[in-house]
Amino acid sequence: MILYHGTNIDFNEIDIEKSNSYKDFGKGFYLTDIKEQAERMAIKKSRIFGGEPIVQHYEFEITEDIKKELNILIFDKPNKIWADFIYKNRNRKVQYKHNYDIVVSPIADDGVAYLLSRYDEGTLSIDELANELEYKQLNNQYFFGTEKSIKLLKRIC
Repeated sequence: MILYHGTNIDFNEIDIEKSNSYKDFGKGFYLTDIKEQAERMAIKKSRIFGGEPIVQHYEFEITEDIKKELNILIFDKPNKIWADFIYKNRNRKVQYKHNYDIVVSPIADDGVAYLLSRYDEGTLSIDELANELEYKQLNNQYFFGTEKSIKLLKRIC
């Protein structure tokens, strides 16, 4: 399969340490299976940080061998466990660190920070949070959080 990464600066080596903490699945390299989504992210990043919109293309397959070698978490659809996992990773009050090499999941809605703060203050239940986080046009995001997983990505463009 082809995965896409939207950025504002081209690079040849993926450095996880340059990524932001407190994202849906923590510090790591994020890709999508929808090119248009990566294009929108590239435009957004270049508008905010400068540079030019760039969409990098990577080849990757989750094979049976990879499933045996790596710790992979796959969410097929939004649910309470998914919402709680995102909450823990994005929560700045708690230093949560999972041990997954790769996480594949539906992407959360753009209003994530607002919804998580409502859940944190108790005005939203975990069921309501899971429902609200569901992106209306579901597509997957792919998180690569370890050097071992990064090495499996083959840049093709």
